[in-house]
Amino acid sequence: MKLNPTFAKLAILAIVTLLLCIVLGQIGGLARERQAHQREAARGVEESLAGPQTLLGPLLMRDCKETWAAYKDGVQSRSFTLRLPPSQLQVSGGLSPEPRYRGLFKVNTYASKLAISARWDTLPSLTPPPENTGGQVECGDLIVMFSASDARGLRNVELKRDNMALIVRPGTTSADYPSGLHARLQPPLPGEPLAVTLGIDLVGTGGLAVVPAAGNTSVRLESSWRHPSFGGRFLPAERQVGVSGFLARWQVSELSSSAAADVAAGRKNLDALAVELIDPVNPYVMSDRAIKYGLIFIALTFITVGLTELLTGRRVHPVQYLLVGMALSLFFLLLLSLSEHLPFVKAYLIAAGAAALVLTQYAAAMLGGWRRGAAFGGGIALLYGALYVLLSREQTALVIGAVLLFAVLAAVMTLTRKLDWYRLGGTADEA
Repeated sequence: MKLNPTFAKLAILAIVTLLLCIVLGQIGGLARERQAHQREAARGVEESLAGPQTLLGPLLMRDCKETWAAYKDGVQSRSFTLRLPPSQLQVSGGLSPEPRYRGLFKVNTYASKLAISARWDTLPSLTPPPENTGGQVECGDLIVMFSASDARGLRNVELKRDNMALIVRPGTTSADYPSGLHARLQPPLPGEPLAVTLGIDLVGTGGLAVVPAAGNTSVRLESSWRHPSFGGRFLPAERQVGVSGFLARWQVSELSSSAAADVAAGRKNLDALAVELIDPVNPYVMSDRAIKYGLIFIALTFITVGLTELLTGRRVHPVQYLLVGMALSLFFLLLLSLSEHLPFVKAYLIAAGAAALVLTQYAAAMLGGWRRGAAFGGGIALLYGALYVLLSREQTALVIGAVLLFAVLAAVMTLTRKLDWYRLGGTADEA
């Protein structure tokens, strides 16, 4: 049985499309590999500088021990830590972006100057009553502690009580929150409020978080970074984001957060409010997203060439289909490589312009005329424009893509509505 030439050509084109899918898969794998290298670069900077910072405190802390005589068991004891979050906690300061580079890869780091004030309006007994009959409680020195998730980022610290500087020592003396600093305090008189202030020069990578471990927590942060991402358990009560940077304010009370109670109990999964300095256009993420539309690009282009064959009678060889598909596929490789050295928009324009120019001159010879080649190149340029819209409009990408595909299908159906498909595959009787 002789195979119909039309069906044979469709089978060959299916194989060509499969080969191009393999090429797109390899380019996509390369984009993911480069993205993994970027994450490794970020980890390298974190290991050399400091990681994302999470701040807790100041807190009052006292290690205590209770001993009692139990019947038949002799003298027994238990050790515990008394932790007292402040009634009022205020944090204010700024984040100065300081990008670092590892080879080609950019890592967002920052330097921060923070002013922190904590106040205890009323203090309970700093020597808690015994829990066991006949027990006696003895406690050590009163300590004010402050925890930072990565103490390597602490550059300069000044801790004061009533404008009197305190001697700061490394570590918090707490096994639950060990990284940070502490200072010893003289216990206040009964009923006397206590207030401490803390000035910190801090560096970190990526983001900054604050645990609202207080009766009322107020945080004010500002920065020249124009693309903040607010996270954690609480969004800012007020925020301003513009070309000059951002300003954000948080207001959290113990009614809405269990952080103060969790800290007093020594728990580790704590509520936090956070801000992260992100790049809105990550070249590797954008390139990977673009590659996912590659097969649709190739299919639409093949449909366009196929319609030109049907409507003009101009024959196009499968090798020509393959070359056109390769040009479309290598656009994504060109985009990935250029975006490592140029802003993504410029890289996209250069890659798209080069691909459209090559396809225009090739289509002029393939389709038999510069008018057809120019029309084909213009269609490719429109596809690249539509792809950029899909990449830049993440929230509406689905609806834009769906409308685009529906419009293409409607155009194909309109152009081929009078074609006799039986004549393409043989006579009606043979069909």
